[in-house]
Amino acid sequence: MKLKPILFAALTAAAALPAYAQVEIQWWHSMSGQLGEWVNGLAKDFNSKQTAYKVTPVFKGTYPESFAAAIAAYRAGNAPHVLQVFEVGTASMMASKGAIKPVTEIMQSGGAKFDASVYVPAVSGYYTAPNGQMLSLPFNSSTTVLHYNKDAFKAAGLDPDTPPTTWPAVVLAAAKLKASGHKCPFTTSWQSWTQLESFSAWHNVEFATQRNGFNGLNTRLAITTPLHERHIENLANMSQQGLFVYKGRNNSADATFVSGECAMTTGSSALYGAVKRQSKFQGGIGALPYYPDVQGAPQNTVIGGASLWVMNGKKAEEYKGVAEFFKYLSNADVQAKSHQETGYLPITTAAFGITEKSGFYKQNPGTDVSVTQMIRKTTDKSRGIRLGNFVQIRTIIDEELEQVWAGKKTAKQGLADAKKRGDVELEKFEKANKG
Repeated sequence: MKLKPILFAALTAAAALPAYAQVEIQWWHSMSGQLGEWVNGLAKDFNSKQTAYKVTPVFKGTYPESFAAAIAAYRAGNAPHVLQVFEVGTASMMASKGAIKPVTEIMQSGGAKFDASVYVPAVSGYYTAPNGQMLSLPFNSSTTVLHYNKDAFKAAGLDPDTPPTTWPAVVLAAAKLKASGHKCPFTTSWQSWTQLESFSAWHNVEFATQRNGFNGLNTRLAITTPLHERHIENLANMSQQGLFVYKGRNNSADATFVSGECAMTTGSSALYGAVKRQSKFQGGIGALPYYPDVQGAPQNTVIGGASLWVMNGKKAEEYKGVAEFFKYLSNADVQAKSHQETGYLPITTAAFGITEKSGFYKQNPGTDVSVTQMIRKTTDKSRGIRLGNFVQIRTIIDEELEQVWAGKKTAKQGLADAKKRGDVELEKFEKANKG
């Protein structure tokens, strides 16, 4: 009986001790809607599997908005631990050596096993420095594909199981769709990425000199070739005939395809998830169209989407938490599930193998298109595009192409002006990062 007061006192003292504090990891991202739910789900699943760390995902707006916010936060000393950066910000992040910690270093110091060879080469190579060190973790990697409305194809007398594979075939399909009553036969999102960047790699020609920026900072745009002019002129003619309807910058066109307003679109493979969940029609996926008379085409498309960068200036235990989270994200089963839900690429070969073995590709025709486009052997002209001030360059290209679609400039003039203005941004970046 005398022990009871002592036991009670011990229990009371234990209850008064502070609870074990979890190490919080701030993760800034740009995923909204269904993809935002996916990101939140990943964090929730990781948090449920252990108690030492808590990943807190924070939506910070579009890619350009979150990128700008992170730069401001870093300068103010309150940057997040992990930042999702779109592929066009890669060169700028690489140049900001004091602001970031390479993912290879994070994984090694955190005691997490890390083997860069497990990642799909076309993906990992984009985020790897010349010395072979992987700088950021591939996350939501995508590529450009053709999405089409199978129901609209059938109504127009087109084969719903045979998407157009060439640009001349796209024109013919668009004409039939228009004749059947479609007011928006074809559109595109991310026009610089789809119609110039991926277009170039797909046809095995440069978008920019110096191996698209991989060989040095003294790179300049290479978008004024006869092939580029021919393609933009063809799209301008389609626009004048009502076969191509421009729906705005970035991914604005995505919603018009998902709703059924537009029957075909070139855009991210990750649009698959939204089509599957929200569209009232049966969607199809085809490879990015090409010109059949161009030697070497089709080659391979380039990476899109984003990777995860680790910001400098954090505590050792926080970096250990980041390493554990990255280890979780790289798990083959987690990767395979994400690939199947969203349409983003499986960033590891193991995740691709799991998906293929499960029969997913056979049950969902077209979902392997993005993978097969990316696992083709790359060339010096098609490995990817890594330019400084790429965000500004894309804005310039948007502005100039909009002038072409509106009939205010010819394709030749629009591309020439885009190159002239874009080269100024490349020169600025080169001067700022020399030495």
